[in-house]
Amino acid sequence: MPWFRNFIHLVKQSPPQRKPAALLAHSPPSLTQLLRHFSSTEIQANHPGSRPTKGNEKPRVVVVGTGWAGCRLMKDIDTNIYDIVCISPRNHMVFTPLLASTCVGTLEFRSVAEPIGRIQPAISREPGSFFFLANCMGIDFQNHQVHCQTVTEGVNTLEPWNFKVSYDKLVIASGAEASTFGIKGAREHATFLREVYHAQEIRRKLLLNLMLSDVPGVTEEEKRRLLHCVVVGGGPTGVEFSGELSDFIKKDVHQKYSHVKDYIHVTLVEANEILSSFDDRLRVYAIKQLTKSGVNFVRGIVKDVQPDKIILNDGTDIPYGVLVWSTGVGPSSFVKSLEVPKAGGRIGIDEWLRVPSVQDVFAIGDCSGFLESTGKTVLPALAQVAERQGKYLAQVLNNVGKSGGGRANCAKGLDLGEVFVYKHLGSMATIGRYKALVDLRQSKEAKGVSMAGFSSFFIWRSAYLTRVISWRNRFYVFFNWVTTLVFGRDISRL
Repeated sequence: MPWFRNFIHLVKQSPPQRKPAALLAHSPPSLTQLLRHFSSTEIQANHPGSRPTKGNEKPRVVVVGTGWAGCRLMKDIDTNIYDIVCISPRNHMVFTPLLASTCVGTLEFRSVAEPIGRIQPAISREPGSFFFLANCMGIDFQNHQVHCQTVTEGVNTLEPWNFKVSYDKLVIASGAEASTFGIKGAREHATFLREVYHAQEIRRKLLLNLMLSDVPGVTEEEKRRLLHCVVVGGGPTGVEFSGELSDFIKKDVHQKYSHVKDYIHVTLVEANEILSSFDDRLRVYAIKQLTKSGVNFVRGIVKDVQPDKIILNDGTDIPYGVLVWSTGVGPSSFVKSLEVPKAGGRIGIDEWLRVPSVQDVFAIGDCSGFLESTGKTVLPALAQVAERQGKYLAQVLNNVGKSGGGRANCAKGLDLGEVFVYKHLGSMATIGRYKALVDLRQSKEAKGVSMAGFSSFFIWRSAYLTRVISWRNRFYVFFNWVTTLVFGRDISRL
């Protein structure tokens, strides 16, 4: 066996005689050296999920990313036609619309995380389908290879190592990253709300600050700082988190942390208008309801973020104990590094979601945008856009595979069918106190149905309950909502 011969060769490099103590540290090969040695030789070259596919094997679709777009694509792809290899630093999908509810105990974290193996069971069962926990570092479009680096954060015995994955069809669905607009200190001191570990960090900070503020010796000023929750960004994420937090304060903190109930408060900082994409009547309603719940609105632009306060452009200081940043998203460094035509910083695509400058490459979700030559505008970075693109592209790839174009460089001249058309189904946001906003217009200028109140809250929860992928998670969400309504939030697990 080639790997065994390499192992014997590596061991023989260390002579058996006794060496001086100064050289002992360099004599035995470490676990990391062994792994790197093997991963760079025959083991990597013969790995069924990374080497080029053979004629008697199914063509391989490589999906970069586990967001809404990539997971919907993997769910609908025909595994009788293709093998699937997914590359991502996250082995689950996050149901982002409900992430704010996990920060204060309305929902548990497992309710909003769906393992990739449940979304597409073939990744766990089929011999040619794999999930690789890794970051995509670059793409060799000419040789049909993705360059990856393993994710080993928190593992002291391993160092990251590089490997390559060959593809027949490549789908880039790597999403976007939180945008800070270059504001000093934002990435170092603020907490974003895009991943489960972000919500866990917010929970931890909330509970820690509630505990610390009750300790003897803490000044009044320090109590107010510790229990001041500042949210930067008045989009749906910022508004929903502010609503959840104000509910938590009114219903739970006042009952179970009565000693500090008068110190905790929420401030929402926005440079322009909150919920700018919603109907004006709904925006006014949201401001009114959130103000009733105790949310303080501040209009201003953040100039600097320090460990215990933010500074606005007019010189105003706002101390904080918890700072949540939700000012939108922008292109990731990986997307910026790709040498392909861009559309507003995103990967440029045509009407069939292809990257037209290279063969067998598609891009969907927040990382992609229509090129100017298509005559279409760049679509907003929304979950429904990404999910719709994933569903459409899965159908396209299935048809290509059935037509014999699944292998690399074999789809030239094939008819891909109808082009992708996006129809906006509306926007929804919860504002706490069992109230929500539902705007079913296709654009801000168009006419349509818009409503607010408890009926909208029921529609919001029903819609998201049906969108959760598995029945297991639907049960978790429904059970959490019912128990929260009857018994309140489980503060012990904040």
